Amino acid sequence: MWQKLSLRARINLLLALLLALGLAVNIGRQVAEAGPRVQAEDQSVIRLAREFIEMIVADLNEAPDPDARLTRIARDFSRLRHVSIALKDSGGKPLTPPRPDADDDSHGPPAWFVSLVHPEQTAVSVPVAIHGEPGSLVITSYPNDEIAEIWDGIVTQLEVGSVIALVLFLVMMTVIGRALAPLRSLAHMMEELEEGRYQARIAPGGAPELAAICNRLNHLAATLGEAVEDKRRLAERAVSLQDVERKEIARELHDEFGPYLFSLRAHASALAKQADGRLPSADAVAKHGGAMLEQINALQQFTRRVLQRLRPVGLAELGLGQALESLSRLWRESHPDVTIKTTISPALGLTGETADLTIYRTVQEALTNAFRHAGATAINVVIEPVEQPPRDGRGCARVRVSDNGRGMEPGQKLGFGLVGMRERILALGGTLNVISGEGGLTVEALVPTAAA
Repeated sequence: MWQKLSLRARINLLLALLLALGLAVNIGRQVAEAGPRVQAEDQSVIRLAREFIEMIVADLNEAPDPDARLTRIARDFSRLRHVSIALKDSGGKPLTPPRPDADDDSHGPPAWFVSLVHPEQTAVSVPVAIHGEPGSLVITSYPNDEIAEIWDGIVTQLEVGSVIALVLFLVMMTVIGRALAPLRSLAHMMEELEEGRYQARIAPGGAPELAAICNRLNHLAATLGEAVEDKRRLAERAVSLQDVERKEIARELHDEFGPYLFSLRAHASALAKQADGRLPSADAVAKHGGAMLEQINALQQFTRRVLQRLRPVGLAELGLGQALESLSRLWRESHPDVTIKTTISPALGLTGETADLTIYRTVQEALTNAFRHAGATAINVVIEPVEQPPRDGRGCARVRVSDNGRGMEPGQKLGFGLVGMRERILALGGTLNVISGEGGLTVEALVPTAAA
């Protein structure tokens, strides 16, 4: 039952219980104090009445008619609220009528309260002379009035306390309801986020703590929206980059592989014609054979270059250093006038397959841009560990590829290759920056590694 109640209902219920408990404790205290209070009042009234009557009785002998004076005294004192006074003869027979309301409980407190208080009546006797005979004035405590006063006070306390408690409960319920109102909006916004509507926002309100939660949730929604949008753009860019890479490979196959095959076919046809003749020319056969060997060698280099772009040959088998050396050798063979220096720090250690491939691709893309666009004559490749606290148990490798080319024009955007590489490194938790200056272009990347 308790678990099914909302936070607002729980607070309101606890508040109601506390108010009811406070009222019950106050009423219980008054009930517990009723008995001693009645007893003390009875004793005080009896003592005062006795002293007063003894003082009056002492002056009876000086009255013209002592008996009449005594009867009047008994009649007058019977009107007192907390005591009753009766004139009795020597045999204990009452000589004055009893108090009219002595036995009237129709308008008094309930019987259970009277029995709960259970007052003990106190009676004292003051000896007097009645018609020359011994008699007495009997003073008896009459606590019903005091009990009625206490009961009326309890009823009044209960009524007034209930009204005050009800008003306090309503006021607190309103205050709590307004203070917790943002919780409903928070729950609704979380449902919106679950359904993918990250543009939803909530107006901060309520207590400062709830307002802070609202602001944090709005920030979270904005961050999630940006992350989802970045993911969508990354997916689109990945598909676009794949298409661009396929188009480049297709163009290279068409522009280079096709002519080589056509040339090989032409030379093969020429050799076939020489074979058909009765006296084939040795010079012609050597010429066509040498040309075919050159075309085949060029085809092999072209195939190796394409394979390097698709999947680095020997990266997993030989390691990162040998794979980068093979990549540099291919570029040096096709561009012998460009100097390429590769330095891998011995402290780098094992970086993991994913990091190795990312480092390789970064260097490959930087070299490709340097040879295609920079017009550089010297390229320096440095790979070293980064001395910083590891994140999530991983270290980080710095990849820096610098050239002495002409750099980038002001406002020039990065090509698809570097943009795709940056997004790939960002997905791994790293960074990639391109710094262009008068001394050339520098591509610097921080790649998370598997080693701590």
